[in-house]
Amino acid sequence: MERKVAIIGAGISGLLACKYTLSKGFTPVVFESRSSIGGVWRKTLETTKLQTPKPFYQFSDFPWPSSVKEEFPNQFQLFDYLQSYARHFDLLRHIKFNSKVVSIEYEGASDEEMQAWELWGGNGEAFSSKGKWNLTVTDTQILSTEVYQVDFVILCIGRFTDVPNIPEFPPGKGPEAFHGKVIHSMEYSAMDFASAAEFIEGKRTAVVGFQKHALDISMECSAANGEQNPCRLLYKTEHWNVPDYQPWGVPLAYLYFSRFSELLVHKPGEGFFLSLLATILSPVRWGFSKWVESHIKKKLSLEKFGMVPKHSFLKEISACLISTVPEGFYDRVEKGSIILKKAPKFSFCEQGIVVDGETTPIETDLVILATGFKGEKKLKDIFVSPAFQDCILGSPTASVPFYRECINPRIPQLAVIGFSESISNLYTSEMRCRWLAELLDSTFKLPSIKEMEKDAARWDKYMKQSSGEYYRRSCIGALHIWYNDQLCKDMGWNPKRKKGFFAELFEPYVPSDYCPS
Repeated sequence: MERKVAIIGAGISGLLACKYTLSKGFTPVVFESRSSIGGVWRKTLETTKLQTPKPFYQFSDFPWPSSVKEEFPNQFQLFDYLQSYARHFDLLRHIKFNSKVVSIEYEGASDEEMQAWELWGGNGEAFSSKGKWNLTVTDTQILSTEVYQVDFVILCIGRFTDVPNIPEFPPGKGPEAFHGKVIHSMEYSAMDFASAAEFIEGKRTAVVGFQKHALDISMECSAANGEQNPCRLLYKTEHWNVPDYQPWGVPLAYLYFSRFSELLVHKPGEGFFLSLLATILSPVRWGFSKWVESHIKKKLSLEKFGMVPKHSFLKEISACLISTVPEGFYDRVEKGSIILKKAPKFSFCEQGIVVDGETTPIETDLVILATGFKGEKKLKDIFVSPAFQDCILGSPTASVPFYRECINPRIPQLAVIGFSESISNLYTSEMRCRWLAELLDSTFKLPSIKEMEKDAARWDKYMKQSSGEYYRRSCIGALHIWYNDQLCKDMGWNPKRKKGFFAELFEPYVPSDYCPS
């Protein structure tokens, strides 16, 4: 009997899920709300480039073309790469474009029955004869609605699109009090390049945020308006944004993406020996972090600008908060076309922005909120069931309770790919899609619900220790290889992919190490 698999989203994770489910003989249907593939790379800022080195951001069996020489390709090169991948593996014919999945509803066991289950789905299998998912899908062009019934759902809806995170303000002190214009970075990114340039030209602009989008937008604003109308960049916390991936000439990958580097870090569920080893090697861990920090401080003159973070670089990478500083960013800060302003809290008034604790407003014409997205809300709202809405993300005081960062033990016949983060989301999503395809093909079975929840609790403890207040990002950044090892062992693969003891211990792991044989 043919099993129907639905994939929601045709970004990087959706394409990978389609490719690997096809490789196991399934016939997936991919629902994409927009008119093309690419997810966040379908349309972004004119100046945006990849911020992960190219060797770490490629498909394991489909390398970048030789024509792309840059270490950090631009958005057009990346989009072309994704399109070439989709064409090469004949994925486009499985995608329904302009098809927005409004909701998904499980049809099968009652909430009470599911609570009593000891195994995922009641039988420990990916599929069940008793359970189906009903997807309500709207055609965004003709506005018709259709319901599709499938056996398994793979959510690849991402967490950095669609639902903007707008800060909350006291009554009368939000954007409504401001006589200028307030938009979210999502709206700015959606503009065509000429319209975006015209929109910011000649305006006194303030950008709120300090991650990649905020840095790129501030660069575009400063380029358009110079020192005459400097761009004010408001931020909460200083971050270890990197100028390059070669601290003092040593590739960052050797310090953080090798087996040796992961021996320095405490791991979820580690045994006594690994715990002891990480404790003994803690001075080396500290030294690596200080090595990188000293390079960033020197190269970007962070002390001069009062931008030295209070936390370690290891915490930055463990929380997946690393951004690449655009070339020339601090030169523009020095010349005055970008003005940095620490503003843990602020509000609006008629003239512009008032930073808490100050009385003089920052007069501005335009405020762009580069404050991220509410990925959790988007994930929660797609479910019809209140019970699933409550359990999909778990407790707000814990990391998201996904086994192997893919499976919620309490929601049957469903996986989530691309929500948990890493330093290279393409690399991680591919490994997860291969693992999921093997699960769908019954290569292995999941442990009991209780065991999966215990494993999620161990990861929660690790993420709180390593990422601090950023634990909800569910980042595996400092344990990439350890995490992949768990997936490999589940699938029956040898997790050691290098040739030779020293290569295995000290060489960085890259996607090509997991290339299908």
